[in-house]
Amino acid sequence: MDYVIIVAGGKGLRMGSDIPKQFLPIGGRPVLMRTLERFRAYSPTLGIILVLPRAQQDYWHQLCADYHFNGDYRLADGGATRFHSVQNGLQLIPDDAEGVVGVHDGVRPFPAIEVIRRCYETARTHRTAIPVVPVVETLRMLHSPSSVPGSHTVPRDDYRLVQTPQCFDIQLLKAANRQPYSEAFTDDASVVEAYGEAVTLVEGNRENIKMTTPFDLTIAEALVKQND
Repeated sequence: MDYVIIVAGGKGLRMGSDIPKQFLPIGGRPVLMRTLERFRAYSPTLGIILVLPRAQQDYWHQLCADYHFNGDYRLADGGATRFHSVQNGLQLIPDDAEGVVGVHDGVRPFPAIEVIRRCYETARTHRTAIPVVPVVETLRMLHSPSSVPGSHTVPRDDYRLVQTPQCFDIQLLKAANRQPYSEAFTDDASVVEAYGEAVTLVEGNRENIKMTTPFDLTIAEALVKQND
């Protein structure tokens, strides 16, 4: 059986809102509901695990009642970091489970169904898969404070922007998450790489934006009007 762990622990500070960004409405429905619906559309049998800070769970349950949202999922408590939140989600997957588990940002409501499918199918054969998109703007690297001041251009073709869902063999991700926490763990791919496993890249989709700023809300509203 395959699973997805949807991590939603944001506070919305850069949104300038008192409401956590995963609960803000786009196109008349909260971001997080749209994210869960996208994975249910990919597979009605996918085991969905939602990770939320305990302090936000009552508000989420109230939203579900208000919007008559009855998504089939299990709920886990958020941790101190993303790494610990994923650990909590993994605890809801049986220790002897076989298959693929994806980890997805709750504030990315627009992963293409084909991208989700590509990630799961690639991880099934390569044990890992993360979606990426090309860098389209010029990149400059800032010089170290201890060296010559300034910056220089770097070849953008050498870089990719990383998205989610990041998918892995279940047993691989469980083993990788038994490592001690490190500040270098910026995403699940970095956790798996620290464990010694190479990561396979697959093509993502440009619309799969992460909701972080008010500008992202504007883009999201436009995407909803285009797709709904």
